[in-house]
Parts: sequence; C-alpha cells; structure tokens
Amino acid sequence: MKHIYLNLKRFDIPKEEGGVNGIAPVAAWGAYIVEHTKEALAGYSGEDVEFVMYLPEAHLLTAAEALKGSGCIALGSQGIHREDVSKGGNFGAFTSNRTGKAVKALGCSSVLLGHCEERKDKAGILAEAGVVDTDAVNRILNKEIQAATAAGLTVLYCIGENDTEMERWQEVLGKQLEIGLKDVDTSKVAIAYEPIWSIGPGKTPAGREYIQKIAKFVKERTNGLPVAYGGGLKADNAAMLASIPEIDGGLIALTRFQGDIGFYPEEYLEIIRLYLGR
Repeated sequence: MKHIYLNLKRFDIPKEEGGVNGIAPVAAWGAYIVEHTKEALAGYSGEDVEFVMYLPEAHLLTAAEALKGSGCIALGSQGIHREDVSKGGNFGAFTSNRTGKAVKALGCSSVLLGHCEERKDKAGILAEAGVVDTDAVNRILNKEIQAATAAGLTVLYCIGENDTEMERWQEVLGKQLEIGLKDVDTSKVAIAYEPIWSIGPGKTPAGREYIQKIAKFVKERTNGLPVAYGGGLKADNAAMLASIPEIDGGLIALTRFQGDIGFYPEEYLEIIRLYLGR
C-alpha cells in the first residue's frame, strides 16, 4: 500500500501577517483544501493507496464537515498530549493541551508525532530545565504514541538525524525507533523519515541511495513497518522516490518554494499524480 500524507503546518496564516496563506479566508481554509481535492482523490478509490491530511486543530471541524459522505481522505492532528481522560479519573483537566480522545472527537483518525519541529521544541524546553539526557524526547514521544493508539488513532511517527548526527545515524535513528516504539501496538504505526540535515533553503537534498539505505534500516528495525519519505515529497523528486522499493509513500507540505510560496491544492494533486504515475 502507498501512503500519501499532507502536513499543512501553520500554512493558514495570511500572507499579510507573514504567513503563506493566499488561497482562502482563514475561517474557510481547512474546508477549502478538502473541497478542492476530495473529488480528485476519490478517483483513486479501490486502489491500494491512502491519503491523510494533518491540519492545525482550528480547521479540523470545517474539514471534517467538508468530508461528509466522502471516505477518500483521513483527517489527522498535528500532535497530541501524552495523557488523556479516563473513566473515573481525569475528566478533562488538560488546559492548553489537546488529547487523543479530543482530536478523535473532532473527526481525526490519525496523528503526526515526532516531527522534527516537535522534537526541537521539546528538546528546547528540556534544555531550559537543565535536562541533558538526549533520550528524554524519545521517551516523551513514546508516551504520546501510546496515548494515541489507546485513543484509537493511527500514528505517523517521524524520525531523523540532523547535521551533527549524520556520522552516527544508525545510533540516533535506532534509539528513536527503539525507545519511541517501546510497548507500542505497531500495527497502528507508520514511519516518516526526515533527513533534517537536508531540509531547508540552500541545503543539498538527500539522494536516492541515502534514502534507500535509511528505509532498509528502518524496515529491518521495525519488522517491515511502512516507511514514508518525510523530507518533502515534491514534483521534482516524486519519480525518484517512487523508484525506491522500500519507500511506501511521502509527506507533502509546501507545494511551491519559489515566487508565490505556499500550498496550492492543484499542485498537491499534481505531486500525487507524478508519484503514483497516474
């Protein structure tokens, strides 16, 4: 099966406020994206492919409403809290945190965890507290993954190494997998590989040989879990990624990186067409 993930990050912020949203008013943004892609994605129904969209929380309700009657797209949350409500226990005292059951109630069936931006944020908080244990982030993410699966959500778990970790990538990625997936029902998990060192303006993208090497390593360590390329599935690398047998899909974010930078539904659909070859 192929897995196409869309991470819309904070692409809802209008351009006049420093963001990249120029496609729809903020209140209609989530619904706009669904409405302008669901018909085309429905054309893949019956084929061995799934589409998951991770949206900022404020847009999940309008996106879910726009998806009514259409089973072609799954909605997901961009992270959850490591604890949740429980019958006879905590009934919802999680101010400022979104739990797995909360996002499920909003219409989500999946969650994105361990994204490099989330890892960076958690590491920064721990550093402020004087924590130098590099595995602490992985342990927190493990709790999030367990909370997600307990809430009935599937998980796209991101792993990756930065430029200071490249020489010991096996150790870094190995710990992210070993600690992050400890005691987890992995039947509900897929892995997204993010070569952090290659993501961003002016950086050299990871090549086919390197990506394939990592994907093989991940499959060996996880008993063959699906591996999506999380470094950005784009029009210019879709054919290359599709040619790697060990890669089972990709994570799309921005669709345009020059000029009028942003996310555009028609370009998203074109990337999918190029990757799937149809």
